Amino acid sequence: MSSVRLEGVTKHYGTQCALSDLSLEIQDGEFMVLVGPSGCGKSTILRSIAGLEEVTRGDIYIGKTPVTLLSPHKRDVAMVFQSYALYPNLTVFENIAFPLRAVKTPIIAIRQQVQEVAVRLGLDQFLHRKPRSLSGGQRQRVAIARAIIRKPQVFLMDEPLSNLDAKLRGQMRSEIMRLQKQLGTTTVFVTHDQVEAMTMGDRIAVMDGGVIQQIGTPFEVYYRPANMFVAGFLGSPSMNLVTAQVEPTSDGMRLILAGTSAFVYPACGLQELSAASLIVGIRPEDLAISDDDQNGIQGRVELVEYLGSETILTIDAGGHEWRVKLNGRQRVSRDESLRFAASNENIYLFDTRSTQLIGTLADLITEKSTENLITQWRSHG
Repeated sequence: MSSVRLEGVTKHYGTQCALSDLSLEIQDGEFMVLVGPSGCGKSTILRSIAGLEEVTRGDIYIGKTPVTLLSPHKRDVAMVFQSYALYPNLTVFENIAFPLRAVKTPIIAIRQQVQEVAVRLGLDQFLHRKPRSLSGGQRQRVAIARAIIRKPQVFLMDEPLSNLDAKLRGQMRSEIMRLQKQLGTTTVFVTHDQVEAMTMGDRIAVMDGGVIQQIGTPFEVYYRPANMFVAGFLGSPSMNLVTAQVEPTSDGMRLILAGTSAFVYPACGLQELSAASLIVGIRPEDLAISDDDQNGIQGRVELVEYLGSETILTIDAGGHEWRVKLNGRQRVSRDESLRFAASNENIYLFDTRSTQLIGTLADLITEKSTENLITQWRSHG
């Protein structure tokens, strides 16, 4: 097994830039997920690693070997596509065996290896069938089995679950994760589905516009988003983002959110932001119904969505829409007036100009951390 490294990779399609000076290192045995909206460049990365796309500039390494100029068949990678890409005229056995036949593996070894892989993926009873007689989940398992049997250095998976229904997607997520841990093969998985990214990846690379916005564990990118794009992209419903400003009061500073009541806090830390143009972000699940008449967000309930284990509210607060996620089935009615609040550590401040995270309110009202946070924020400006 091997690591994968991209250094300064740029890819142009005519005048369009698909990847811009992108660098990424994937550790040996790691499950790396590339996630982002359609057209952000994640599939281009995968195809560049596989050798299906020639990069305009930059270098790609598999292990210590530079592969930028190598043809695809010399890179020792296996790719699983969204469309399965099975041979319709071949049986399941023949589809799985195809990579072994291509390198002239003895027939006895082919039969043994196909049987082993088929048992592992629950396909041993379907080896005689053609792909057209299989379900979508079974076809995807055949495609994965064909990739596994090669024992490549790297697995590349390009949205392999997007054609499956919700239940099958959940099952296949678990199967792929379990299989990857058993094999220990370095895996690069592309998806636009944030649930897949958050549940499957050892680390996640969040992409937009051909640029990696943030790399980290699922916990890191969710609870410490680098910028407004990452904050808004990850989460369902997405993070609430509204403009805000800091103003002095007789006993401290107050953070005023557009269309809402003020949050009042001690002067320490916040006074440094009194002239800044800010965006405040609060995740829907971090808002709770509050009885405090001084602090929080006062609004009218416009929509109530009961989802069994949770209830999602759409709130109109001074012409600004807020989403609130409450645990369980809450007795809330449309047009009801409610006040919501969040704890300091769950209120994020972003710079409007750079879109970078300045810090949370918990960070900024702690004197020890304020100086470093403000210095870091100003360096982005």
